[in-house]
Amino acid sequence: MSAIIIKTGKENMDVKAIHHFLSESSYWARGISYELVSDSLQNSFCAGAFIGGEQVGFGRVITDYCTFGWFADFYVLPKHRGQGISKQILQHILEQPWSKRLRRKMLNTADAHGLYRQFQFTDLARPACVLEIYQPDIHLTL
Repeated sequence: MSAIIIKTGKENMDVKAIHHFLSESSYWARGISYELVSDSLQNSFCAGAFIGGEQVGFGRVITDYCTFGWFADFYVLPKHRGQGISKQILQHILEQPWSKRLRRKMLNTADAHGLYRQFQFTDLARPACVLEIYQPDIHLTL
């Protein structure tokens, strides 16, 4: 198996590959436009996993780098799953000095609770205090 290299910054990401996965294979952003994906990466801390120059995994954090971070769009390509790649991406992000000082780190997941619990993510401490405007398909109308 080739070495996994974690890179950060939008300039180091394969935006076309990320868009392809999110728009075609994800359950949370199916049909999202390239422009929305590109803009969202511009305004996030991006981390990608690469094997032999190919991007095989991705995750981003929408953050102010001081108090709050929302972890989003994490994935590993199916043929590379089960190799600990998502853990490496998460570990890399969580080891950043700015990430260590965030008061709150949050995310949504439908199927990866076990992964995130390994990194101290838990159920909401006070779910009655969390409100949202939920528009899961808004990207399809823009």
